[in-house]
This record gives sequence, C-alpha cells and structure tokens, in this order.
Amino acid sequence: MKPKRIILVRHGESEGNVDKRMYNFKPDYTLLLTDKGKQQAAAAGAIIKELVTDEKLIFYVSPLFRTRQTFRQICKSFPEGQYEWQEEPRLREQEWGHLRSLEECIEIEKQRDNYGTFYFRIPDGESAADVYDRVSDFFNTLHRDFEKKEFPPNAVMVTHGMSIRLFLMRWFHFTVEDFEVLANPGNCDIVAMQLQDNGKYVLTEPLKKHKVYHKWKLNEE
Repeated sequence: MKPKRIILVRHGESEGNVDKRMYNFKPDYTLLLTDKGKQQAAAAGAIIKELVTDEKLIFYVSPLFRTRQTFRQICKSFPEGQYEWQEEPRLREQEWGHLRSLEECIEIEKQRDNYGTFYFRIPDGESAADVYDRVSDFFNTLHRDFEKKEFPPNAVMVTHGMSIRLFLMRWFHFTVEDFEVLANPGNCDIVAMQLQDNGKYVLTEPLKKHKVYHKWKLNEE
C-alpha cells in the first residue's frame, strides 16, 4: 500500500555550507553539521511529528555524515517504536570528486551554470543526470517496499538539495527545463507529497524557483 505521505528533508547547515574552504582538506562525505544545523534538524523533527502525529514512519537516510546527524536529531521527536530506518546510499549527494580548493569549487560552479546543471559532469564526480539515474534505481526498491505488508503511512527521505530536486523530477516527470528552474531546498526544508484519492501524489506547497532558464531552450515550433 502506498504511504499517505512521502516527505523529503534536506540536511541541516553543514561545515561546507558555511565555509567552502572545507572541501580543500575534508572529504565531502565527512562534513558535519554546525550547531545551527543540529538545531535546524531538531526543529524539522518537531514539524514532522506535528504532521504525522502518532502514525508510524520509515526513514531512508543518505549515508553522508551530515545526513546521518540530521536524522539523529529528527528522530528525537519520536518514540523508538514509532519509526524504523535504513541507510540508502543512492540518496547521497551529487559526487563532487575529491579534495578541491575554494577557487576550484567556484570555477566548477561557474562552468556548471554556464553549461547546464543537469548535463554538466563534475570532473572526477557526477552530473545531475547520473544522480537522476541512481535515484530512479532507488525507486524500484521504494515501490517494492510499498508492497510490503504493513508498510507505514509515512516515508521520509533524509537527503540533499540536489537529490531532492532529482527525486521530484523523476517522480513527477519534470522535463530538464523544469528541473533547471528549481532551486535547492534550504537546510532542513521539508517537501511533503500527499497521496490523493486517485492514487497520485501532490506537493503540499509549490516548489521554490531560482531563475528562468532560457539559455538552451529548444524551439519546437
């Protein structure tokens, strides 16, 4: 049975969010939450608890340190018997390659914005299209889980900004152009999908957009 809600949560503020120089000497997957990020995660837990009340949940958690920390703060709002969880590597952040200087990070972001976020492959890393493919593969697992007996009415993904955009792109069949105008959710923003009587999901709030993406728009007339 499909869950009543699918909830996507970006991790709280991390060391890399406040100081990109961290990427010069610390692997991306090891970046930790700041004190503010922990507070954001705890607040997100309280919001989710208010949304689901006493209903059961399952959490799918990206294995990066900052997402695991976010989950640990979120689950403080729930008694142990109310939820289960599992680690899900396919929900990890877009791979940015290896250690990079601040100047290199800025240059890559500039090149990506000029080329197009979906198709640009980060050197030694991934394109958003690569992340789309592994999120699509995760959907196979997710839909099999939905068919399990007594699947909980709430499924929560604790993941990353780009991964959330691509999850939504895959789920709602957004075009590449639709994806390009979407903005990443803020730290610990909650994106909720509500099941309707017709068996389809709708977003409870509109998605944020960051720019009008016309640069490489195909003229199909």
